[in-house]
Amino acid sequence: MARTSPYDTELARNPANYAPLTPLSLIARTAYTFPRQLAVVHGERRYTWAETYARSRRLASALATAGIGVGDTVAAMLSNTPEMVEAHFGVPMTGGVLNTLNTRLDAEAIAFMLQHGEAKLLLTDTEFAPTVEKALALLPVRPRVVDIDDPLGPGGRRLGTSDYESFIAAGEPAFDWKLPADEWNAIALNYTSGTTGNPKGVVYHHRGAYLNALSNIIDWGMPRHAVYLWTLPMLHCNGWCFPWTMAANAGVNVCLRKVEPKAIFDAMRKHRVTHYCGAPIVHLALINAPVEMRHGIDRVVHCLVAGAAPPAAVIEGME
Repeated sequence: MARTSPYDTELARNPANYAPLTPLSLIARTAYTFPRQLAVVHGERRYTWAETYARSRRLASALATAGIGVGDTVAAMLSNTPEMVEAHFGVPMTGGVLNTLNTRLDAEAIAFMLQHGEAKLLLTDTEFAPTVEKALALLPVRPRVVDIDDPLGPGGRRLGTSDYESFIAAGEPAFDWKLPADEWNAIALNYTSGTTGNPKGVVYHHRGAYLNALSNIIDWGMPRHAVYLWTLPMLHCNGWCFPWTMAANAGVNVCLRKVEPKAIFDAMRKHRVTHYCGAPIVHLALINAPVEMRHGIDRVVHCLVAGAAPPAAVIEGME
């Protein structure tokens, strides 16, 4: 029989001594503490942390009005844009689960994920309309579609009944979202490549996402207000949890639609980037880029490599 200790009495969880771990608390704190700090940069668009928090809450409010609630899946077929950052907060604010789709997959794979994940709503960039349209045609039940027409993208056909800005405009910027009832609740759904069969769904919970977001800061020794360049797709394992990391860091998300050496080096110069991530192939592209592309970068830029083991030549080249 287990021994009862005095510490086992009258010390149960209550609001005074316990709150579930969730990345949602990170953006709430940063928006309160550093409201005017720059949060997101995309072309000529600039949002502070207060604005990003308000836009995320508008998204959550609009989603809730559309019937999204606890355990409902919201899929995102998006590039690295402000809307993808906002989805990482707005979707879980409803209790919903964010499923970021790999934009490089074919229509059949996308259709499988939408059906298997039981997506009720899809946020999609018009660039991917040809694939998404074919995928939707394969579904017995079509989710509601909200289009994002990014001015920096190539454009494309709209498939939904509303565009993103109109959709969130109907939402409340002070939407009264709630912490998850249990930190073990799902926050994100990601799919494996399905090399030997159909893709397999992998679920993150709020606690794991929160801890990994902070782990990124600790392991990298990131100073507060870091400037992070999105060379890593946010669709890959939720950008290795860096959307939530940057909220904890009160840093700057510099969005990048396509991974191209010139665009990367230009962004590093213009925005004084301090950190970025990528698989070995991304680093190799920078190593092999013309030397003149790097001119004018006068500070150390910290890089993280994962996704595959980097060859020694890549490590040496990056140094």
